[in-house]
Amino acid sequence: MIEATISVGDAENLVLLLGAKDQHLKQIRSTIPAKISTRDGKIVVQGDDDAVIQATAVLEELRAKLRRDGSLDSDQVSQTLHQVTNGELLPQATPIGVRPGHAVHPRTPGQAEYVQAIRDHSLVFCTGPAGTGKTYLAVATAVEALRDQRIHKIVLVRPAVEAGESLGYLPGDLQAKINPYLRPLLDALRDMMDYDQVRRYMEEDVIEVVPLAYMRGRTLNNSFIILDEAQNTTVSQMKMFLTRMGEESQVVVSGDTSQMDLPPHTKSGLIDALSRLRNIEGFARITLTGADIVRHRLVQEIVRAYEEGPKKKR
Repeated sequence: MIEATISVGDAENLVLLLGAKDQHLKQIRSTIPAKISTRDGKIVVQGDDDAVIQATAVLEELRAKLRRDGSLDSDQVSQTLHQVTNGELLPQATPIGVRPGHAVHPRTPGQAEYVQAIRDHSLVFCTGPAGTGKTYLAVATAVEALRDQRIHKIVLVRPAVEAGESLGYLPGDLQAKINPYLRPLLDALRDMMDYDQVRRYMEEDVIEVVPLAYMRGRTLNNSFIILDEAQNTTVSQMKMFLTRMGEESQVVVSGDTSQMDLPPHTKSGLIDALSRLRNIEGFARITLTGADIVRHRLVQEIVRAYEEGPKKKR
């Protein structure tokens, strides 16, 4: 079972979306076998993967119609249900084949849109909270591209930014010090390949997992390059990274702008790049939300609690 949460706004919009006496909600429930409830002014959808994806797609589309038209009627709800259940509104991202007999499936419309953007563009920026699959889906798509021989090398990159700890106080040599920063990328990779295969590819330099600082002065051709935790880059680091892109290469940049560990008054290279590059051809930006979180149900609650801030005592 998975869960998705949809923010609606004020109580009036919630009533308009769900209909008088929950008329629209009843239409959705009668067609899609998902548990749909409200909590703190938000809509919570629970159930198996397909049901949650479809119900979320219906509600997101109805919310967009409500914003545009200011009202909803039962005919619009019926039409939207028909479109979603027949696959007309869900982004059509095919499963990501990471090895024979094993595929990674986007589990929300937002994730499907992200995967499709990676397949359609040479440069993709994805922002969103923890648990939305930003890194995992990018790594899976890179593994698929390597398996299909569309690229010759995967390069996984992270900035080694100190988040409350000093590298100098960590035990071991330089490699031991930076390994904790690279571990999430390695974990995703090992979910998709056998351990021996990962080790062999890394020994042969087919897969490289490196700190951002090690990218300076390089040009990467025929490569799939992923920059993770990009919110912790400076403007100059982001420029340096993006200009490493060579012929027949693809770049995915992911980050969470709500979790920056940069020194005070330092502008994030991710935020800067999103503004600078928005009109460049071949560039795509995807924004994932709490509705795309597919980790434990509590992760959605945690993200929402931090977004809303501490509640005042009465």
